[in-house]
Amino acid sequence: MRVLLVGAGGVGTAVTRIAARRSFFEAMVVADYDLARAEAAVAALGADGARFRAERVDAGDEAAVAALLERHACDVLLNATDPRFVMPLFRAARAASATYVDMAMSLSRPHPERPYEECGVKLGDAQFEDAVEWEKAGLLALVGMGVEPGLSDVFARYAADELFDEIEEIGVRDGANLTVDGYDFAPSFSIWTTIEECLNPPVVYEADGWFTTAPFSEPEVFDFPAGIGPVECVNVEHEEVLLMPRWIGARRVTFKYGLGDEFIEVLKTLHKLGLDRTDPVTVRDARVSPRDVVAACLPDPATLGERMHGKTCAGTWVKGVKDGAPREVYLYHVVDNQWSMAEYGSQAVVWQTAVNPVVALELLATGAWKGAGVLGPEAFPAGPYLDLLTAYGSPWGLREQ
Repeated sequence: MRVLLVGAGGVGTAVTRIAARRSFFEAMVVADYDLARAEAAVAALGADGARFRAERVDAGDEAAVAALLERHACDVLLNATDPRFVMPLFRAARAASATYVDMAMSLSRPHPERPYEECGVKLGDAQFEDAVEWEKAGLLALVGMGVEPGLSDVFARYAADELFDEIEEIGVRDGANLTVDGYDFAPSFSIWTTIEECLNPPVVYEADGWFTTAPFSEPEVFDFPAGIGPVECVNVEHEEVLLMPRWIGARRVTFKYGLGDEFIEVLKTLHKLGLDRTDPVTVRDARVSPRDVVAACLPDPATLGERMHGKTCAGTWVKGVKDGAPREVYLYHVVDNQWSMAEYGSQAVVWQTAVNPVVALELLATGAWKGAGVLGPEAFPAGPYLDLLTAYGSPWGLREQ
């Protein structure tokens, strides 16, 4: 396997550090708009970096990405950029007849008249529109293969196959007790992506289809494991709700994220001021996106690891019936920032996101996962994935509720 990794930010850099310890691939080209950032990611590997090389590429330039795939004979494109670049990279991989893997999906657009009741363009719609063409070509686009979406979807597949005869509800629940020294407000993940998913209308699936609600709706307190404890979680737009019902029978699917009151208030204020907008505005002689300005004013999440303390938990709560009796379980994955920094030099949130596509690439390389078309993680067997994740030194857990 020869991999083109596009994006050398926090998650992309963590991908290189995890992959460098595995032997399943022949070469990995690390490409970024900022060549120095790609070079730094490769240089940091030291003696382990012999299979890696850095290149410059504009992720929005489909022709340039396709040419880079062909020049290095890469058969896989791993997208570690933000969701704005999903479609050009998706199309570039198709043009070069390469397998495509991403950790987020094509962007949504709210319904123009009823944004908090009906779906407009849903997450991933643009990719699924091309599913038949990918399948006809015998090519695979594995979409939503991070931690959430990604591992959370694998958990849902495992629950459906191994733990339940009938599923009533699947609820992805994400929480943490992370703190960052020296900052009053310092998101642990891309603020651009966080604004996108938290301020868009959340999507909920019920047996008759998808609908939307208001941002931060249906608050509930969820008790997270590993000492994190109770965290209030609210509805957020996320890919799992759009992916799981395509392959798993469930009467209801939700995604709720433990944001915290302060974070929610900041997001609401950004929205009130129009600072969540992506369309450029004129500032003196410059045209700038307000959301890009917000991101530029905050610390890079990848640099916060030394100041960060605590754990992050991603997981999937499932309610249903097994052997005629009601059952509820929470399947989860916890990463301690102290461990991820000591072991890999990557903070917990970006490491937890990055490990999952590397596991998936290894399964594709060995043939344990294979398919054609546009497929989510829940379209594949969960057992080999969870076994390999444990072999990477990052075990998962199951708690009866």
